[in-house]
Amino acid sequence: MKRNWQIFWHVVFWVSLVSYFVYLAHSNSKMTAAQLAVIFGLFSVVNIGLFYLNYLYLIPKFLDKKRYRYYSLALVVVIVVFALGKYGLASIFKAYILVDGHKQTSFGTYMISSCLTNIFFLFLSTALKFGVDWFLNERIQRDLENQRLTAELAFLKSQINPHFLFNSLNSIYSLAYQKSDTTPEAILKLSEIMRYMLYESNDNKVDLSKELQYLQNYIDLQKIRFGNKAFVDFKITGEVGDQKIVPLLLIAFIENAFKHGVANDPSSPICLRINLDGTHLHFFMENKKHMMNRDTEGGIGLNNVKRRLDLLYHGNYTLTIQDEPNTYTCELSLVL
Repeated sequence: MKRNWQIFWHVVFWVSLVSYFVYLAHSNSKMTAAQLAVIFGLFSVVNIGLFYLNYLYLIPKFLDKKRYRYYSLALVVVIVVFALGKYGLASIFKAYILVDGHKQTSFGTYMISSCLTNIFFLFLSTALKFGVDWFLNERIQRDLENQRLTAELAFLKSQINPHFLFNSLNSIYSLAYQKSDTTPEAILKLSEIMRYMLYESNDNKVDLSKELQYLQNYIDLQKIRFGNKAFVDFKITGEVGDQKIVPLLLIAFIENAFKHGVANDPSSPICLRINLDGTHLHFFMENKKHMMNRDTEGGIGLNNVKRRLDLLYHGNYTLTIQDEPNTYTCELSLVL
């Protein structure tokens, strides 16, 4: 199908080009219909044949293989041979081509004119070949880049689930170790969270409402872990409609607040604000830092989300992080 379209556009190009030159010749000269038919009918076939001889055979055989000397020699031979062939055809139709009034065009003059015409069509085919090859190479490079980015995003997203699961299981383990009555509820919350992560976040973008519910479930799970002594001031302003967002994007910031922040101080709760204005989302988070609560393994969450923002929202987001001695503040403005 693709090849048929290429043939179609080539035919359209040549018909349009020949028709244009016939129109110009008919408008600006006294050529008869027979002269136009011979000059633009017969010789157009020869010139088009020269074009595709170079385009389909000489360039792939010599130029693409960097056999420049052979290609140059082949061009010289082709230019001369086609010029001689045209002169032979012109001699057959002498009355239409070589004779202008009572004056006949000389062999040398006609050969020079034919060689220049041949060079033009060879140049045209070479330019087209290079243009097509450049376009195809650019498309291949774009496809390879897209594949690379897709693979990188898949890898980044694959890191999220084990990272989140590792921390959540640690929390539930603590509850089980303490024989807390809230352990079943925590497991239920975790199952809801994992269902979302496994089955509903596989698309490139998900409903913002589902992502916000996922964040709420995570906060609820953390409150259970802290024995309902985790204090979080979580507010959403603006209208939640049919907006879409990249899944699992904001969780790293909230998870970081619980890991490294103070969650059990009612006078300094973890502050979370999400403001929606149409397709613009503003996320704000502030938490008091717990200096003794450091992740000795080294977190991957924030680096992960920064890279995903660069790949998926490049030029459409601003991220500001202020890591002060006692407080940690994060602001993210995003065009959904």
